[in-house]
Amino acid sequence: MANSHLSTPSELFSRQHKPPRVPNLIGGSFLDSKSLTFIDVINPATQEVVSQVPCTTDEEFKAAVSAAKKAFPSWRKTPITKRQRVMLKFQELIRRDMDKLALNVTTEQGKTLKDAQGDVFRGLEVVEHACGMATLQMGEYVSDVSSGIDTYSIREPLGVCAGICPFNFPAMIPLWMFPVAVTCGNTFILKPSEKVPGASVMLAELAMEAGLPEGVLNIVHGTHDIVNAICDDDDIKAISFVGSNVAGMHIYARAAAKGKRVQANMGAKNHAVVMPDASVDATVNALVAAGFGAAGQRCMALSTVVFVGDSKLWESKLVEHAKALKVNVGTEPDADLGPVISKQAKERIHRLIQSGVESGARLVLDGRNIVVPGYESGNFIGPTILSDVTANMECYKEEIFGPVLLLTEVWKRCFYIYHIWCGCKEISDRD
Repeated sequence: MANSHLSTPSELFSRQHKPPRVPNLIGGSFLDSKSLTFIDVINPATQEVVSQVPCTTDEEFKAAVSAAKKAFPSWRKTPITKRQRVMLKFQELIRRDMDKLALNVTTEQGKTLKDAQGDVFRGLEVVEHACGMATLQMGEYVSDVSSGIDTYSIREPLGVCAGICPFNFPAMIPLWMFPVAVTCGNTFILKPSEKVPGASVMLAELAMEAGLPEGVLNIVHGTHDIVNAICDDDDIKAISFVGSNVAGMHIYARAAAKGKRVQANMGAKNHAVVMPDASVDATVNALVAAGFGAAGQRCMALSTVVFVGDSKLWESKLVEHAKALKVNVGTEPDADLGPVISKQAKERIHRLIQSGVESGARLVLDGRNIVVPGYESGNFIGPTILSDVTANMECYKEEIFGPVLLLTEVWKRCFYIYHIWCGCKEISDRD
């Protein structure tokens, strides 16, 4: 396919399809799938169908793996300095088209343009890291570890590797995966989230423009069936996954049973502990940014604040700062929060908020009824704060993955333990 200079998927394929269809990348060619099943890619702010992504057929998947397997012998023998030069060109092209990539991320995922640019930039940093792979690939040599025995280690590529990506960082997480893998001499099968496929296709186009040979990087699309195919295929030697606990445990168990190496970055429930002597302004700013940035849709989002002492002293400040955040479509320059990814995600977040209320939590800021003028059908949720949360509540146990901050308290006993851990002097009962 002729280089399109990073048109969005809808621009790339509007001549052939309405709505536009996202292609697979197999053996160096962007190919329309023969699948009879396509999934709508929906702009979460407008509900507009941006494009359609195929459920890749079994034959297409096997062709992608075959292309990666065929490309591996020559790619692994390519001098590492040459592989590095591809990455050097790749990072240059990402910088050139960062604004287009960010706009695609905002269109498909909903996050603000500022967040989307950060998404691309953090992935770019990994590409820059891969540019120094020659040093990172150095082995070790130790002479005379025993009488007449020297030892040495060498680092060799595994072969065909695969990456399975989530929706929340459409550029960064694919860039966590394939640049390092291919620079080490592996070939790669990338499966983007079916909700946000466009950035991966655009990045693949850039990688090929940078000089990545045919078959070294391949892209397939789909849901459960394609994930299982990746887990089961004997020619795929390693899998990298980022996503939910349920999916990660399934992938780890199924792929490990086939003898594959698996790394799985799954869900989280992140806590911040706030001591009574914390700086109020600095702490509140940090809590609001960590809790509501990216609409809470990141595994490192702060979901729970543990106050040592009375949380009510902090509530008014948190509510004041959270209310000042602007909820809007991500392309608006003043937007602080965009929509969540889907109507189903919005409904789940609403349900978890309500379960907290029904379990006895106090709803000190409710963002469920927010309406963005002109985007009434968008999946918007405003900053929400629940106080008096306890560890037995569903909202505490579950990863909410939305702009919801939970406040809870611990008292003197935990304060004593904290001081003991920190090596502080004994404190009196009045502290």
